[in-house]
This record gives sequence, structure tokens and C-alpha cells, in this order.
Amino acid sequence: MTWAPKPEGMLGRVLGAAEDASPVEAVEAVTRELAAALGAVAVAFLIADLSGRSLVRLTHVAAGPAAELPVAGALVGSARVGSDPDGSDLAGELRRDDEESAVVLPLDGGPAEQALRTQTVRVVPAATSGTGVDGTAPAPLWTVHAPVTERGEAIGLLEMTLPAEPDLATLDQIRRTAHALAFVVIAARRHTDLFEWGQRSTPFTLPAEIQRRLLPAAMTCEAGSVTLSGWLEPAAHIGGDSFDYSLARDTLHLSVTDAMGHGVASALTATLCVGSLRNTRRQGASLLEQVSAANDAILEHAKEIETGPYVTGLLGRLDLRSGVLTVVNAGHVAPFLARGNLVTRVKLAANVPLGLFGETRYRSAELRLEPGDRLVIVTDGMLERNAESVDLFRSISATRALHPREATRALADQVLEAAANELADDATLLVLDWHGGHDDGGRTTVAGADSERASAPLR
Repeated sequence: MTWAPKPEGMLGRVLGAAEDASPVEAVEAVTRELAAALGAVAVAFLIADLSGRSLVRLTHVAAGPAAELPVAGALVGSARVGSDPDGSDLAGELRRDDEESAVVLPLDGGPAEQALRTQTVRVVPAATSGTGVDGTAPAPLWTVHAPVTERGEAIGLLEMTLPAEPDLATLDQIRRTAHALAFVVIAARRHTDLFEWGQRSTPFTLPAEIQRRLLPAAMTCEAGSVTLSGWLEPAAHIGGDSFDYSLARDTLHLSVTDAMGHGVASALTATLCVGSLRNTRRQGASLLEQVSAANDAILEHAKEIETGPYVTGLLGRLDLRSGVLTVVNAGHVAPFLARGNLVTRVKLAANVPLGLFGETRYRSAELRLEPGDRLVIVTDGMLERNAESVDLFRSISATRALHPREATRALADQVLEAAANELADDATLLVLDWHGGHDDGGRTTVAGADSERASAPLR
């Protein structure tokens, strides 16, 4: 038997519930409405944490009599912190903050991670054991994992427990509602710290807080001709790394920068650099004008504090119609280019870092990308001595089939493992896939992601 309720007008009710609720309660209102519309036993939203290695259960709404049950038990750590409707334990770390609680569930290669990785809905039948109060065996429950995604940015997962196997129409409704939930989260998080709190597996230092604010709102972006994803692994003493991007109609602006030093000083220098680049970019300045203005801003700051901060960086402007990348290398490490079966370093015209000399005349270079190319831009933290055992040429080649979203995490994991999780400097990378075909759209999406570009399932 398959489960096939009739959720007429459900999307409208879901969005209405989100708007009627406060920002803090918007997701809970949506999941409650979804549970009622689909006759679900339980619904939960799990947000991806900032490390990309865990899911965090922020909202768990039980329907019917089970609504009186708590989201999680009182045990903390790796012990049992609650149970799914099928009776299985939820093993994870329980965190509390005044009125809020969150259960951190590491990705373990199971259905949840498979759903995020492949950007497809996963259905898991849950066999039951034992007997109910009436002496009969309870009916098995079915768990549905649906990715909550917007333009390839994996925000989290919608988890539903149903009393019977869902039919195709129900799965399609869940998939579309999960996509709508992505926009609910994006809108609600502008007004509350709840989601940011849930995503932070460890407390932030002040430099880390400043650094976090410099990053783009979405780490991943799928467009017609290009897919990109960035990643930043902070060192214990923040090293001033950052990355940024912005899409115009026919242009992609991007930057990867590394401010000298550590701690608050480097974070403030990075803030000045990224702020200057964004300001001039939004004024319509050329790439060289943006670079020159950032150089002047850092020099002026150095006069005020009587020190000599500087920033290395790779700043680019990609023509989405032609695939020509105009780039300025300001004393930065050379990027990697994966073309076909070959991975090489890109030779670029050398320029001095930003903030060293006034009246500096920066030079740009051009790189013509071909459809299928992958460009990987890194900071020197990816090449530090503690991680020198990592062969980035081989690693980039081995991760070519992965979506940039998973490739960045895989490359960062290798560097972290080689450095025994103790980075001496921030490790940052930006992975960009050039597909071509900007004028014809070139993207086929299902609920917020291009299924043709998604990573293959884990073995």
C-alpha cells in the first residue's frame, strides 16, 4: 500500500504559515502545517552546520498525541538524546542555549548524507519489532529525506516520517515543499540568530565572528554556465582569509584574499579589503580600478595604525558569454586548472600584494576557459607545511566528478587530516566549474539543484 493524501493548496498554506509566524518560529510553523497536510507522524528540519560535516536538528514537530512529547531527552553527549517515531535512537550531541536546543548529527554516509550529496529524495522503510499494547505488531513507518536547497546551496534536509510508503505524487509534493522551505529559511534568518546559532558546532572567537561576516551569504551557487563553491577552514588563530563572488547578468566577479597576520588585526585588514572591493564593484568600477582602490584603502589604514598590513589576493572577472577570465594576481599563490585528465598551475602575471606601495600599477591577465574546465583557487593555508603530504594535483583530479559543493569539503578534509586538525593558517579554496552555454540557460533544475551536475551516490 502506498501513502497518497490529497494536499490541495498545501504550498500556499505552508507559505502563509511561515509569514504568519515570527521569524524564530517560521520553520516550526511550516513543518507543523506539512505534517497535518500529509498525515505525517513527524516532520523535522535539519540545517547543515557550518563545517558541512553534520546536520543539526532544530525543529521536530510530532503530529497528534505525540505532539506532547519533547524534541529530545535530557542526556547530553553521544548518549541517547531522543528517539525517532520508529523507536530508533538519535545519537548525537545535544546543545542548549536558554530556550533553544539542537541535536548535532554527524554525516555518516547514510540516507541523509546521500540525499544531500545527490540532491534527490531518499525513502527509507523502517522495519519494526515487538508488539503494541493490543498485542499486534505495529505497522512499519517510512522515512523521507528531501534536500532543502536553493541554487545548489544545500541549506539542510526535510525529514518526514509517514505511516505507509509514499506514492510518487506525494514524493513530488514533499520535494517541492522542501524547496519552498529553503526560501523560508533564507528569509527568516535575516531577522534572527537562531539558524546561525544552530549551525555553529563550536563557539566563535571575535576574529572568527568578523571573518564570518565577510563571507558571501551562500557558499555555493549554480548558474547556467557556471557552478561554484567556496570553503574556509579557519586556523585556531584566524589568519585573515576570505572569498567573495557576485553574479551580474553576463559577468561573474570573484575574489580570494589572504590578509597578513592573525587574530583581530588580520580580520580587520580583511574587512577593509573585502569592503573596498565590494564598494567599488557595486559602483561599476573596472577590475583594475577595484584592485587599485583596495590597495589605497589598505595603505591609508596602515598610516593610521602605524603598521604595514598587506593582503595577497586573486581577483577575477569572468565573462559568462565567452568564458574569458580576466584576473589580477596580487602576490597570491597560483590557481589550479583541471582540463580533461590534466591538472596544472596557471601562470599569471605577478603583482605585488595590496597595501605595500602607493601608485602601484597593477596588471591583469586573461585565461580562456573551455566547457568542462574546473578552476581551483586556494590560499597558502592549503599548501602549509603541516599539509605538505597532500598532493593537490592528484586530489583535484580525483574529485573532478564531484559537485564543487562536495569537492571543496573533500579537499579541505584531506588538508585537515594531514595537519592533524591543527592548521597553522586559514585554508581557503574556491572551486569553479565552467559549463559554457550562458545564452541558452544550460541548467535543468529539480527543487533548487541541477540534477545533472550533482555528485554520484556514496558507495
